[in-house]
Amino acid sequence: MRFTVLTLFPEFFAGPLSCAQMARAREAGLIDVALVNPRDFSNNRHQHVDDRPYGGGPGMVMQPEPLASALATVPEPGRRIVLTPSGAPLTQALARELAQENALTLVCGRYEGIDERLLESEGLEPVCVGQAVLNGGEAAALCLMEAVARLVPGFMGKEESGFDESFSAGLIEYPHYTRPEVYQSLEVPETLRSGSHARIAKWRREASLLRTLERRPELLQEAPLDGADYNFLRAVEKPAALGRSLFLCLLHHPVLDKAGKPGTVSLTNLDIHDMCRVSRTYELAGVLLATPLEDQRELGQRLLTHWTDGAGGRANPDRAQALRLGRMVQGLDEAIGWVTGQAGRAPKVVATCARTSYRPGRSRKERLIAFTPVPTVRGWLREDPVLLVLGTGHGLAPAVLERADAIVSPVRGFSAYNHLPVRAAAAILVDRLLGDAL
Repeated sequence: MRFTVLTLFPEFFAGPLSCAQMARAREAGLIDVALVNPRDFSNNRHQHVDDRPYGGGPGMVMQPEPLASALATVPEPGRRIVLTPSGAPLTQALARELAQENALTLVCGRYEGIDERLLESEGLEPVCVGQAVLNGGEAAALCLMEAVARLVPGFMGKEESGFDESFSAGLIEYPHYTRPEVYQSLEVPETLRSGSHARIAKWRREASLLRTLERRPELLQEAPLDGADYNFLRAVEKPAALGRSLFLCLLHHPVLDKAGKPGTVSLTNLDIHDMCRVSRTYELAGVLLATPLEDQRELGQRLLTHWTDGAGGRANPDRAQALRLGRMVQGLDEAIGWVTGQAGRAPKVVATCARTSYRPGRSRKERLIAFTPVPTVRGWLREDPVLLVLGTGHGLAPAVLERADAIVSPVRGFSAYNHLPVRAAAAILVDRLLGDAL
């Protein structure tokens, strides 16, 4: 594997490439590293390689010409990568893919970045090593080189070492132990001392699952898991679910009709059932079903009673568990008051809306909506109760949007067609807020 690195600071790589496994791999001829300085290709007598950005703003931008000239001198470039915060994330899967190449060329940016025309004309592949901004691409290039080089055959002491570690199977790696057997009254787990390969393999898999659940639960959404993994995770005692701070409110007034006018719509049996079932599945605190119509509230209450204390509940206990979360209220004010009584403090009211603007009051001027990202609302749940308000009909009326502390990002915000049924939207939003592992 040959790495060619274009960098304004070749000396940055002297130490890391001359020690430990990277040094041994170079000595063994497994990897080769060439450092090319774009300043050597500058036509400026002061060897400048940057200039002020068009459009103004702070900092300088690397010019395309010196970098293009430097790239032209690379005899075997292979895949050409530029290290930039705007690139695709460096993952273990990408590292394995790059390790199949014979050569890689890495371009390290500096200052405010590189002239975009270079990336386009040279077809550079942008890659990012993390969600943090560095002074330049050199540290990122080192990360990529080490991640790729250690997967080159012969680099590791044991070839399987590169595949039995964090992220290789989509999970965080299990903990490791060595001698002494007892350290500060802490013992090596008995299973690891048992000599049973089957028990050790099972312990390591479960320890990997548990550590991933505790530290990076989002990884479980994409990791390849089997039935035994799910059974283990279901049996794990978890902290109080984040959903205990989340309440749903299905509002039937004021909501919009097809003409965009505020009005009232009727209760729907399916909405009540499905909203409660979603809430039970994700361990939510409750579902408020709001309508100002007394006969509708009575109808809704009869339905809830049938499935909780009546014949429906006796025949279907699972449905009874879900419907016990439902409560009929007159409107948004009563819903907020009930949540305040349950949680001990007023909730943050988070509205939902598929539109990008609304017309407040009698104003003729549309107001663009400033949407709040889902992770922000998830953060609120760690500290405060949240009332997630969904509208029936054609969505919540402007009067409700005006009262909300936030309006969460729509489910299909970038699609031209966005007309999900409210119970489907509720399930998707709750899953985005809580996920499976929280």
